[in-house]
Amino acid sequence: MKGFAALLIAVPLISAAPSTADVEVDLSALRSTRGAIQACMTRSPAHFPNCKTDPAAVRRTAPASARQLRFNNVPAGRYALSVFHDENANQKLDTLIGIPREGFGFSRNPVIRFGPPRFDKVSIELPPGFTRTNVRMQYLL
Repeated sequence: MKGFAALLIAVPLISAAPSTADVEVDLSALRSTRGAIQACMTRSPAHFPNCKTDPAAVRRTAPASARQLRFNNVPAGRYALSVFHDENANQKLDTLIGIPREGFGFSRNPVIRFGPPRFDKVSIELPPGFTRTNVRMQYLL
């Protein structure tokens, strides 16, 4: 009976353990291998698409030649992913009168018309375990 009581206590503790996701992002339509890819995943619509001020955001940087990003041990949940091709490696998205001069992309690959997409249009659910997604880069200039 003691073993059964211990099991009843342990089951809630096991199920309360945080679930994590591993995410692999394949990048397509990069126009060059110069510079780096800067990526940011946020759960907060208020911090999308520029999640610099989001302390809970998950960021990655990779050489543009890698054409792939990996996020490991991310808490499972709903996220929006924004990516830009930092061709001159200055760690910011360069613009000309508000129009991006470097490539950019988002989860779910929305069509971009005027301004960035809304969080709910690009957010993806990351369940526990492995997820693979694709971001198609877009260049306006």
